[in-house]
Amino acid sequence: MTAPLTPHDPPPPHEDPAEGRPPAHGQSAGDSSVPNPSGYPEHPSGHPGGSEHPEHSEYSEPGPELRAELVQASLVAIAVAVSGVLLGLLWLWLAPKVPLVSDGTAVYLKNSEGEDAIGADGVFTLLGLAFGAVSALIVFLLFRHGGIALVIGLAIGGVLASVIAWRLGLWLGPTSDVVAHAKEAGKGVTFDGPLKLGAKGALLAWSVAAMVIHLALTGLFGPRDPEPALPSVASPGAR
Repeated sequence: MTAPLTPHDPPPPHEDPAEGRPPAHGQSAGDSSVPNPSGYPEHPSGHPGGSEHPEHSEYSEPGPELRAELVQASLVAIAVAVSGVLLGLLWLWLAPKVPLVSDGTAVYLKNSEGEDAIGADGVFTLLGLAFGAVSALIVFLLFRHGGIALVIGLAIGGVLASVIAWRLGLWLGPTSDVVAHAKEAGKGVTFDGPLKLGAKGALLAWSVAAMVIHLALTGLFGPRDPEPALPSVASPGAR
């Protein structure tokens, strides 16, 4: 006759039933983590599937070629702007003078039908176009592989050069105080009027000419991209 079987005591309510069991196959004894419920692989930095600083990956520094083009464009703009001094001196020398005369009470044009008053605008425009063409040719010969940055440098430098030439011509030319100049010259004595630029659009002549000439030279004589090689086609009789 055998003794009745004694049932095992139930586990305490706060005890994990799996505690005390041997670790499963392929799992270390100290690994108690659970799989990531999101389904994405965990990253050491704490961001699933991403870099530690994702905002830095959206921006990249300019390459060496772009930096070289920006430096060249800045040098071109400065050189062109400085050459505006020569334009101002030539404008002062070649622009037609406007003769004035005073009768003691008022100042009049000596040649009322003359075109000297608008001749200064024409001379400035023609000089600006010539300087723009020459500067574009020089820049193209120096930097044949230049991009759009050089064209922008030419445009900015042309505007600055034109403004410098305009202000220099006014400063070195006859005084703009016509009344004081007439009193100094005397009654009935002819004197030169101040140098003026009536058409302010002439300030853009240098830039427009430089951009057009440079683009034309680049299109005609600039470097060409190599043509892609055509795939070889086997003859029908070849095996």
